[in-house]
Amino acid sequence: MAKSSSLTLLIVAVGGVAVGYFAAQALPNQAAAMEEPVAETAAEQDTTPAALQGLDYLTLGERARGEITSASELNGKDGSRFTRYAISLEEETLVEIALSGALKGTVALYDDQLQLLANAETVRHRIEEGGDYIVVISGVDAHSYGPFNVNSRTIELSDADTMTVGTPIDSWLNSTAREVTLTIEEAGMYQIEMRADDFDAYLELEGPNNYYREDDDSAGNLNARISDFLAPGEYTLTARTAYGDGSGLFTLMAEPRELPGDGELRNDGTVTPNETLSGWYSGQDVTYDLEIDQAGMYQIDMSSSDVDAYLVLEGPNGYYREDDDSAGNLDARIADFLAPGTYQLTARTAYGTDSGLFTLAIEPRDLPNDVELRNEGALTPDETLNGWYSGEALTYQLTLEESSLVTLSMSSSDFDTYLELYGEGVSYTDDDSGGGTNARLEQALLPGTYTVSARGFSASGSGMFELQVSAEPTEMQPDT
Repeated sequence: MAKSSSLTLLIVAVGGVAVGYFAAQALPNQAAAMEEPVAETAAEQDTTPAALQGLDYLTLGERARGEITSASELNGKDGSRFTRYAISLEEETLVEIALSGALKGTVALYDDQLQLLANAETVRHRIEEGGDYIVVISGVDAHSYGPFNVNSRTIELSDADTMTVGTPIDSWLNSTAREVTLTIEEAGMYQIEMRADDFDAYLELEGPNNYYREDDDSAGNLNARISDFLAPGEYTLTARTAYGDGSGLFTLMAEPRELPGDGELRNDGTVTPNETLSGWYSGQDVTYDLEIDQAGMYQIDMSSSDVDAYLVLEGPNGYYREDDDSAGNLDARIADFLAPGTYQLTARTAYGTDSGLFTLAIEPRDLPNDVELRNEGALTPDETLNGWYSGEALTYQLTLEESSLVTLSMSSSDFDTYLELYGEGVSYTDDDSGGGTNARLEQALLPGTYTVSARGFSASGSGMFELQVSAEPTEMQPDT
């Protein structure tokens, strides 16, 4: 049992979370001292709160403020600084002691036998015996200083089988899954969390229209989180451990989540250029109809801080494009020349298991001044043209009236270019001879008609390119 009479000696011994280090130094000295009659008399007198070496008492349920500075007690093992408090706790109570503020630190709770009971940024522990305990506030390392707040409370365990949004419940799990009914009054975005220090938390959520979601570690530190757009109705929330064993305190909470922009989500319907919208992905493809009235260049971006964005665009005449990370930071982008028509635009994730908010933006893309795109036709020597590659090779015809040294250069800032030249019994290719990811072919050719194929090294690339053609008459014999 923790008693005030024994607390005097051990407060001197405990510092930070390195209890072994301090106990090793303090306890032998205490034992030696107690062999002397004078030491025994001093120990017998140290039985009142005034004899607790000047330590302040924390009052359960009240906030205490402090600061770790270079003058605070030193943990000689790791160089961190710490400060200590005494706290009186009643038998069979479940207490929470939480640290907040600028200090990057931890809370440690010890009993009167120098037994470390718990150590975390937020300590939760069931008190077996009433009496005085020690709370140590410590920096996480030798560079951790600053002010802090210590909040403590008695946790009231709930055995309720229902919960509401905005009202968390604390309960105890004994290796058996716990089911709670959650009522959603209004459609919207909600975030549901299960937090536990003693086991790996796992959440399952079932609801109207066969709704089902589950999560293991999305809240970090083995805590579970489900964030989703929920329709009104009753949901069954199952709280359990990830692997079916373990027990301890856990907290369930459900909170509304603010939506971006105008606060509206659109997961279907028609979209047009110059439009930006927010949607929610929760395991199923989100599909829109994209209406293109005028042929031109368009850029479609899907961005999200919650999921790995993925776009698929399908349209007239077998048109198909998809993209994963072209916009960077796991965001997707399709930039392409689109003919008039109705396209199916699908927003999803790369792996199909995440969920979260995303933003979809469709914008026309201006071409440089005086630029016209040519994606087919005849090439003439000393010609420069611009084209648009979108996954399919573009072919042009080059006719030579006499033997010539032909130079083809293809460059793009949007994708890795690739050139092919074939006809009259010969075939040549090039990837990067133009420098960087640009292609360049230089070849002596006999008179005749040749096909020039301009494409990307990868079919997933897209964008505008420039193709230059030059041909100089030569008496050089072409390669055979």
